Amino acid sequence: MTTGATARIGPNAIIQMGEALAANHDGQRAERIYARAGLLPYLTQPPSAMVHQDEVARLFTSVSDEPDAAAARALFADAGRRTGRYILANRIPAFARVLLPLLPRPLALRILLKAISKHAWTFAGTGRVSFVTGPPACITIAENPIATSLGCVWHAAVFGTIFGALIRGPVHVRETCCSGGADHRCTFEIT
Repeated sequence: MTTGATARIGPNAIIQMGEALAANHDGQRAERIYARAGLLPYLTQPPSAMVHQDEVARLFTSVSDEPDAAAARALFADAGRRTGRYILANRIPAFARVLLPLLPRPLALRILLKAISKHAWTFAGTGRVSFVTGPPACITIAENPIATSLGCVWHAAVFGTIFGALIRGPVHVRETCCSGGADHRCTFEIT
């Protein structure tokens, strides 16, 4: 279990949202969303280092404020999957990508949850991250600074992509409570 100690989040929360919008050839929507968040320069020059969690929160709020909630959720899911694929390709050591899927599921889950918790600040900023190995396994982010009124679709997609690639058998990630609503924590159940 870890606690967030920094107000910084990995730049892919912003970069991959732009990539998801670009993949849909939706330049006007991208400009509207990024401008509303005060982040329009990031569309042409994406961040290359950690960003303040407030920037990610503003961008995620701007996406949540889109009039079509289903389309906004789909955008969060696409950006989350893209972020997960980036992490798999660039942040997970090659030996772990090979070894983890060969391990018994409970052991692989425990190893991956511990590794993710060590780097939790990169996706939770000042949020406090904890986990249980289950069953079911769960990741909890207390006081998640980037939770939205639509839930944490981005987080669920990131976790689903990573766990789906590294854990034996089918993986489903479901957010069971969210601090973007009435709760003070976001909990993601991994089954």
